[in-house]
Amino acid sequence: MAASDKSVDDSLYPIAVLIDELKNEDVQLRLNSIKKLSTIALALGEERTRSELIPFLTETIYDEDEVLLALADQLGNFTSLVGGPEFAMYLIPPLESLATVEETVVRDKAVESLRTVAAEHSAQDLEIHVVPTLQRLVSGDWFTSRTSACGLFSVCYPRVSQPVKAELRANFRKLCQDETPMVRRAAANKLGEFAKVVEIEYLKSDLIPNFVQLAQDDQDSVRLLAVEACVSIAQLLPQDDVEHLVLPTLRQCASDSSWRVRYMVAEKFVDLQKAVGPEITRVDLVPAFQYLLKDAEAEVRAAVATKVKDFCANLDKVNQVQIILSSILPYVRDLVSDPNPHVKSALASVIMGLSPMLGAYQTVEQLLPLFLIQLKDECPEVRLNIISNLDCVNDVIGIQQLSQSLLPAIVELAEDSKWRVRLAIIEYMPALAGQLGQEFFDQKLRGLCMGWLNDHVYAIREAATLNMKKLVEQFGAPWAEQAIIPMILVMSRNKNYLHRMTCLFCLNVLAEVCGTDITTKLLLPTVLLLAADPVANVRFNVAKTLQKISPFLEASVIDAQVKPTLDKLNADTDVDVKHFAAQAIAGIAAA
Repeated sequence: MAASDKSVDDSLYPIAVLIDELKNEDVQLRLNSIKKLSTIALALGEERTRSELIPFLTETIYDEDEVLLALADQLGNFTSLVGGPEFAMYLIPPLESLATVEETVVRDKAVESLRTVAAEHSAQDLEIHVVPTLQRLVSGDWFTSRTSACGLFSVCYPRVSQPVKAELRANFRKLCQDETPMVRRAAANKLGEFAKVVEIEYLKSDLIPNFVQLAQDDQDSVRLLAVEACVSIAQLLPQDDVEHLVLPTLRQCASDSSWRVRYMVAEKFVDLQKAVGPEITRVDLVPAFQYLLKDAEAEVRAAVATKVKDFCANLDKVNQVQIILSSILPYVRDLVSDPNPHVKSALASVIMGLSPMLGAYQTVEQLLPLFLIQLKDECPEVRLNIISNLDCVNDVIGIQQLSQSLLPAIVELAEDSKWRVRLAIIEYMPALAGQLGQEFFDQKLRGLCMGWLNDHVYAIREAATLNMKKLVEQFGAPWAEQAIIPMILVMSRNKNYLHRMTCLFCLNVLAEVCGTDITTKLLLPTVLLLAADPVANVRFNVAKTLQKISPFLEASVIDAQVKPTLDKLNADTDVDVKHFAAQAIAGIAAA
């Protein structure tokens, strides 16, 4: 009897611990308990999880948002723990409660889990358990439940009977006309998703009127979400229907009084273009694109400027060049000297991409003058974006036409007061060097690259070191031996210990690309020389460097030169030097 009581006690223990922890005043303990729910459910078994754990959880949904969020997340993966899809309906009540709470992230997670659980129901159980839940949420007194309802239509609709489908469409229409803006916003957000699962005749008769109504809503936060739905609906309809049913609303959105709506049109413009096809693009979207390129709001101009390349790339190939030259470039020219730096920077990041479309002659005639203006722009981001996209133009006209104009811009960026600008140009330098060629690089840019090694910002020195490695990969080890290694070795004699450290960092990475001969002949002697440096930081970096370059040295060189130096460092008075020397000795021995 005692043994039987003990087994009952043991089986009750997990739920007892859970209840204790869930009632604990410490939020972290409650949170930890929720995160262990799957373990507790496994300990209880499927039947007791359904009959005890789930009801208990349903009653405790009055907690901190963080705990509720974790609970909503856990329940989405609970179907197997309650016995599989035929028992998935047991998870609906706690998730329905969570879908009505005030905190948005909790509701969103609850809806996400409800969608997962709903998809695991059979079609019959969906109508019996999930659809009534959806209808309760639709008719809830609080807007929170009605906003959550919007996310469930698309997952239920494809698998229910025709009469239920008609009810769902009616319920969705009701939400689109809800008096609360938050609900209409949620409906607009899910309209495109719902449109994808609704039959085409009901899309035209039921959903498009909802779409038109939402696109004319008095709240701009609702109207801008209708723009997203516009893309989905246009993809689903034949061209004729797009022209009659969608385009009037799209035109209206493109000239909306709210800049936020126009911004959303600009953001979605290429998606809209793909959805409506080339003919409608030529007749309707090109004028709308022009309108947005000269929008009064800088945010809208910047958003649409980033789409210039993609919009032009998706134009009908037969008329592409003619449309770009006559309808797009005149507006782009104005943006090159836009008063807002963000607009100019956005355009500079994509304008080079027009070059392959226009070909060599038009690039030189039409685009080159614009590039040269941008290369002299006062805003470093504009100059940087042009330089970062040079490969497009290089492929079309060759770099020679640009190189002399490039140089002043590169020098200014290389010496910019903002270290992040300097960092960006360093990271692009290997690609730039490849395009400009070794001769031009040696004459004009090598000095800049060496200068960065002495920058006062560590991140710049670090990036400049990696830049050296990439340049050697680009131009080869013989070039490194003749052009840069002598200049780096000079740094080992600099009075400033930071320069001597940078020298070591360079030798570290150059060994990988220069090979055994150069490493042994040129790099190693300098490293060994620095082992006697008066600064401990330099000495322990010598130990690290010796370990790093040892794979590129002959065994005899390691035995004769590297190991004696490391043994000496291992007896150093500085604890860090000893530590890294011992680490290097062990590392080389294990190799």
